[in-house]
Amino acid sequence: MKHINTILHNKSLFTPGERKIADFILDNPGRVKQFSSPELAQVLGISQSSIIKFAQKLGFKGYTNFKIALVEEWGQQSTERKNDVAYIHNEINSEDTFPQIAEKLLLEKQQALRDTTNGIDFARLQRVVDLIRVAGRVQIIAIGGSSLIAKDLAYKLMKIGYPVMHEMDSHVQITVAQSLTAADVQIAISFSGNRREVQVAAEAAKARGAKVIALTSLHQSPLRQAADLCLDTLADGSKTHSSSISVRTAQHTLIDLLFVCLLQQGDEGRRELISQSRTLVDKL
Repeated sequence: MKHINTILHNKSLFTPGERKIADFILDNPGRVKQFSSPELAQVLGISQSSIIKFAQKLGFKGYTNFKIALVEEWGQQSTERKNDVAYIHNEINSEDTFPQIAEKLLLEKQQALRDTTNGIDFARLQRVVDLIRVAGRVQIIAIGGSSLIAKDLAYKLMKIGYPVMHEMDSHVQITVAQSLTAADVQIAISFSGNRREVQVAAEAAKARGAKVIALTSLHQSPLRQAADLCLDTLADGSKTHSSSISVRTAQHTLIDLLFVCLLQQGDEGRRELISQSRTLVDKL
């Protein structure tokens, strides 16, 4: 860690502005690659010229050369460290401090939020909202970790008066699915889209003429192929060890957006239900 050590050992010789740059780099060596010199200057509240002069003071022609050297150095260290530490969840390892774990989780969840939001087809979202608004019944299905997301969505929709059917048991989900009609909608939640239980329920609903809406990844899965409309869940679920935190974050992004859009485009009576619910709960 030649360059990091140089910064560390000379920190006392830096000006206050240079120490601000040094502290950021020492605390976040792996994040430097995310910023151009103007962006880093804005984050730190200093001038862009201060960033460039700092790089030159360390012997580089400019910030770009300095950033490349840091990225290469950090990448080499990360490769070496992966052989020595146990990774417990994506980039979080057994030697991380609690603040480091918190920061890494924040970045992971932010990425899932941003990717999913950027990937939304809003014309398709409008069609989903329109289908749910006029549905006779709305069945929400999922299994495993996604069932928690399904339960949350079911609660949200019931809260504003939609006729929701939600059961945790996969056999019951399939039984209910085959009772749907062309007036009904089924919302199937599965990141992989490969779970056989969800696939069978979706196919049963479609065979009865119901519209199937899938909250799933971009992978061309059986669920995606069976669905009439898909809301895309963008998250890196391939590296996760302990639980699919980024996947759940992405799924929550979609169901919260769906809930608020339905609330916005619904009649006044649905908004009044929230107020009435709050009034009744306050009486407890």
